[in-house]
Amino acid sequence: MATNIDDFLRMRAAALNLLSQRSEVLASNLANADTPNYKAKDIDFKSILGQMQQGGDVGGTLALETTDANQIGGAASASNPDLLYRIPTQPSIDGNTVDAQTEKAAFMDNALHYEATLRFIDGSIKTLRSAIQGN
Repeated sequence: MATNIDDFLRMRAAALNLLSQRSEVLASNLANADTPNYKAKDIDFKSILGQMQQGGDVGGTLALETTDANQIGGAASASNPDLLYRIPTQPSIDGNTVDAQTEKAAFMDNALHYEATLRFIDGSIKTLRSAIQGN
């Protein structure tokens, strides 16, 4: 649970970053649906976000160094999360493991999660602004 606004927003920003990267990976899978020997990839979003919530180091996470006690510390988000190969339900003869229907469904699910996260952040900021203004 976030203890302050910075932690709350940092986690949501990291989630948006991971969802954006996952969209790129899924789009790449769809673009290579007809490429021989292309292996479909994906990001294990739940695992990475769980590690980040526990304060763990996730592939490429860098702690920010502060030079003054008044500076805000933190960590940069995972820039290169580990990509996992998707296990094909019906492998093709040419070695391509992309299932267009599975990839489209995953892409739409990811887009919905991205939109929901944006709306959640927007609602939270509106609530905080309302509380600060005394409305």
